[in-house]
Amino acid sequence: MHSSVLQPLDSRALSLTERTINALREAIRNGSLTPGALYSVYQIAEDLGVSRSPVREALLRLAETGIVRFERNKGFRVVVPGPSALAEMIAVRIALEVPAARHAANAAKAGDDHGLLAECKAMQAAATAQDVLLFMTHDQRLHGIILELAGNSYVQRIIENLRDASRLVGPSTIKGTRTLSEVFEEHLPIVNAIIAGDGPGAARAMHEHLKTTGRILLHDAVSRPDAGEHTDDAELWTRFID
Repeated sequence: MHSSVLQPLDSRALSLTERTINALREAIRNGSLTPGALYSVYQIAEDLGVSRSPVREALLRLAETGIVRFERNKGFRVVVPGPSALAEMIAVRIALEVPAARHAANAAKAGDDHGLLAECKAMQAAATAQDVLLFMTHDQRLHGIILELAGNSYVQRIIENLRDASRLVGPSTIKGTRTLSEVFEEHLPIVNAIIAGDGPGAARAMHEHLKTTGRILLHDAVSRPDAGEHTDDAELWTRFID
């Protein structure tokens, strides 16, 4: 017997593999699956109420992103990215999300502002309530809407994986660095530019936001006692991003 770490799935929604991936991602985000702990495919399948096949498929796809690592004949672990890996992730996010913001602004139609503004309102309310986890949830949804407007589902999936991996370094860049309200305000120029159809403005605002977030994440990663790399964040930033 083991204590369940996940809730059973409703196998009628989406494909079972996609539902399993979503459940695993959410478990990683909310800490139900702890970085470094060893888990078995059997355990996860039992918790979710599905067979082992969709769990294996989901884990293989997550392993491609570096979020999980298999251990032969043992199971898998959630992996915290090291500083160099994180720098590469930040570089990819900037390379993909900056043009995506421009495309979103160029493609946005009447009515597309509703979802953006709703997530902004939810982020602001979470900032006022000082609810970091809720704030990060709406932050991720806002970025997801922007990527949806850009119209590239592959980019959307890549960014979702990278965000989940980078969040393992720390749940946010808030502690001691930025307030929730300051992070919220960084998003406003992006959203306003997209609604106005200002592609270059949306790209510039997204670039500034990602640079600010990326520098803080990378500094935190290098500062971890278990970072395992003898380098500094400025050197990594220059090597992979600038």
